[in-house]
Order: sequence, then structure tokens, then C-alpha cells
Amino acid sequence: MNEVIRQEKKYLLTLPQGARLSGYLREIMHSDEHNGSGGYSIRSLYFDTLEDSDFYDKIDGVEKRKKIRLRCYDPTEDFAMLEIKQKEGPYQKKRSLRMERLDAQQMIRGDYTALKNYKDPFAWECYCLMKKMCYVPRAVVEYRRQAYVAKENRIRITFDSKIIATESCFDIFSPRLSQKPVMDPFYMVLEIKYNGFLLDYIKSAVSRADCPELSVSKYCLARGMIMQ
Repeated sequence: MNEVIRQEKKYLLTLPQGARLSGYLREIMHSDEHNGSGGYSIRSLYFDTLEDSDFYDKIDGVEKRKKIRLRCYDPTEDFAMLEIKQKEGPYQKKRSLRMERLDAQQMIRGDYTALKNYKDPFAWECYCLMKKMCYVPRAVVEYRRQAYVAKENRIRITFDSKIIATESCFDIFSPRLSQKPVMDPFYMVLEIKYNGFLLDYIKSAVSRADCPELSVSKYCLARGMIMQ
């Protein structure tokens, strides 16, 4: 089980703003090893309770809240990452567990018993939580990400664009998911993640974009298609 605790801020950028800021950060930060020429793809299946408690906790601004997701970066991969992301005040704690493809496919069908096969206590915690609270698959979200990193304070800045989603099919390993945009394609989401504090030279670079802070999550954007 991997665990990361950090602060996280989100902003809304236009594509031209994002291109300018990305070009500048490329000069002062390290490009993520997975970036390639056009970033990389992320596809996540989000789970929620029958009452959609995680969705409403986010919408209502509950201070202590969580989301559970199963994530892959390529539909042909033989694994997926099960993650719980918890927010407490200004901090985000993300814990993740690598799952074999067959076990992940079992979870996609709403069967979480495969978690019992993993010795990590986090797997048992996920199993108990998802069974007790009656978690079910709710939405798949996919987008393109470009990321830049700095080793100091584990700083990570990401640009997420082409955000699409579906609530009708949950197979993140499917080569053809029927999805539709959940945000104006002229915009992208900037995420800034760090431990402790953000270095001044990076803070100064980001401030050039002069963009509004964003509070809505990609999961809420996806659910908003029918929850409005």
C-alpha cells in the first residue's frame, strides 16, 4: 500500500493559458516520465454508496470526506490501482493498492471479495468499508494529463484536459467506452499538489496564469450529468 499526504489546489484554465503555463513550467521543473509528447491517459471508476453520500459530502463542502476509485492508465494493462482519497482540512491523504486485472474486473462487477486475497491491511479496510456502506460503481471518468514535478516538498503540477465520462458502462479496461464531455473542451483543470509549502519560484510561475480556483471534482462533474 502506498500513502501520500499533501495539500492540493485546483484551478480552471483556458487551453491557451494552460499551454503558456505548461511551456514555462517545462523550463523550471522536471517533466513526468510518463508525459511523452502529449501527456498520458487516466481512466477511473468511482464508487459511491446507494445514497451517493460521497457525492453529496463534496457538494455540501463537508470537511472530512472521501472518494473511492479504481484507476488504470491503459486498457491493455494487467493491473489497476484501487485508491481511497480522504480530505481533512487543507490536507489530502491518498492510499493506493495495486490489484491484478482479474481482481479489478471483479470489483467492476460490484463484487469486492477479491480484496480478501491481499495481505495488505488496506485491502481488508476497503473490503469492510465498501461492504458495510453498500458501495456500488457509479461513474467512469477519463482525461489526458500532463505533469511536472519537483523533488522539493514532493511538488507535482498537473494539467488535465479532454475530460469525458459515462455512467452507463463501468469497464475501465474496455477499448471502446461510450463517453461524452463533462466540461467545456476549451478549458482544462490545473492541480497543484505539495507537502508543507509551495516553493516561491513555482508559486510565482503559477500566479502568471491568473486563473480562478476550482472546487468541483471530476467525479462530481461526471455525476452532474444526471444529478442536476
